Amino acid sequence: MEKKIDTPLTKEKVQNLRAGDYIYITGTIYTARDAAHKRMMEELSEGKELPFDMRNQIIYYLGPTPNREGQVIGSAGPTTSSRMDKYSPTLLDLGLTGMIGKGKRSKEVIESMKKNTAVYFAAVGGAGALLSQCIKKSEVIAYDDLGTEAIRKLYVENLPVITVIDCEGNNLYETAPEKYKQ
Repeated sequence: MEKKIDTPLTKEKVQNLRAGDYIYITGTIYTARDAAHKRMMEELSEGKELPFDMRNQIIYYLGPTPNREGQVIGSAGPTTSSRMDKYSPTLLDLGLTGMIGKGKRSKEVIESMKKNTAVYFAAVGGAGALLSQCIKKSEVIAYDDLGTEAIRKLYVENLPVITVIDCEGNNLYETAPEKYKQ
């Protein structure tokens, strides 16, 4: 089913999303990859505040290429999500409700998603140039020294993603092969 959602991604909105839904996201989302996640965990352990409030937010696992003249951002394809698995449960406990990436997630992340009413979306790998056209604003808000892995605040319009794992733990990576076999 196709659905359009605006951010912030509240738990009420998350509860209406099902594995397999085609979603178009409009609003503010944030980017963070491995290095940014590691630094956020370090700052939390030091008692510091995170660069943005996680509550009702979406993190896109993205390290964009440099933008060309006239572009807001360069190619914006997803990175492999499992690299963030050791950090995700902590961020979910802090109120993160959505993650965008590619590939499977660990059992620990899925259990944390169920516990915290969160969702995992997949963006199409290899379509970074097309996905970048949905990004209307991009601003580095933290960890500029990390280059492409800095945390960015993005404003997106109709960013196409697929709900892969919903807040009940239904997992398209598990159910789709079974349906295909039938």
